[in-house]
Amino acid sequence: MNTTATPHEVSLPPVTGAWREGDPPGRRRWHALDKPLPLEAGGELPGARLAFETWGRLAPDGRNAVLVLHALTGDSHVAGPAGPGHPTPGWWDGLVGPGRALDTDRWFVVAPNVLGGCQGSTGPASPRPGGRRSWGGAFPFLTQRDQVAAEAGLADALGIGRWALVVGGSMGGMRAVEWAVSYPERTEALLLLATTAAASAEQIAWASLQVRAVRGDPYWRGGDYHGTGRGPHAGLGLARRLAHVTYRSEPELRTRFGRVPQHGEDPFGGGRYQVESYLDHQAAKLVRRFDAGSYVVLTEAMNAHDVGRARGGVRAALRRVTARTLVAGVDSDRLYPLAQQSELAAGIPGADRPRVIESPYGHDGFLIETEQVAALVREVLG
Repeated sequence: MNTTATPHEVSLPPVTGAWREGDPPGRRRWHALDKPLPLEAGGELPGARLAFETWGRLAPDGRNAVLVLHALTGDSHVAGPAGPGHPTPGWWDGLVGPGRALDTDRWFVVAPNVLGGCQGSTGPASPRPGGRRSWGGAFPFLTQRDQVAAEAGLADALGIGRWALVVGGSMGGMRAVEWAVSYPERTEALLLLATTAAASAEQIAWASLQVRAVRGDPYWRGGDYHGTGRGPHAGLGLARRLAHVTYRSEPELRTRFGRVPQHGEDPFGGGRYQVESYLDHQAAKLVRRFDAGSYVVLTEAMNAHDVGRARGGVRAALRRVTARTLVAGVDSDRLYPLAQQSELAAGIPGADRPRVIESPYGHDGFLIETEQVAALVREVLG
């Protein structure tokens, strides 16, 4: 893999885009797990903590709490502007706040950064207990169940015995369905967006290419690149390019870019098409705000997602759900097609028919079509 800077690179990114000790905390708070977390794959994770943000106030009876779970490269910053400690604006800003679907005058909204992530929660860029060296390549394999178990500890610490709603899309939807299966008594309502009961062969295939791209970068160093002065930027950037193509739809890319060359560049002379410039831009943004090790850990956790594992299969697992449930997918989603949401809706008792979000934007439609998602939030909350 060629990691030489190209004319399109303005400056070399930091080794990692992870939040590090000493960075501005922003709106984050932290919950430290009070004991090592047992892991589904074996062993345990000591000294872990979750970064999280909240909006609104918890009612005296603790029954107005909503858990919002982010996708692969999201974080706890669901709402609010970019600023010190927060490299990007809230990723669902239009949904959270006074008078919005998640009305913070009524609901207490909680959004953790997933365990294994890189924006304040324990992950590969975090220091190992008892030392300054990062976990790096020694960070253990995580599953969605491990991540949900850590989030259950956060709920306990906040005094939340039962969520009024658990909502998530994509990877966040995987954790949301795990919440409803693992802790049915703690999940009153459930909204699953553009997600699945188990990762499919095609999803695993696309994700495995991304992991290989990161690990194939010579600066990966077995995951122990933190503190070396150079991270696996080329590999992470390639992974983001691959992923982003699957996140959008072919009609959108065709309409938006077609075969038009990037302004001032000649593809016949080594220049780019506009769509290539677009992917380069997405890659450059991610390597400055994310950690390659977290990308690998979280992607492998997504590949391991199977709500039916050790539960008698998907159908048996979904029958455990007692939450009032809505399932929705995006009509142009080629990564998490509607058939997967139909399986969820058919398997969860009382889930009714799957709802369809109409969008030209593919999988990313669940993040972009905030008005349609807001209507679903209001419907499931009643």
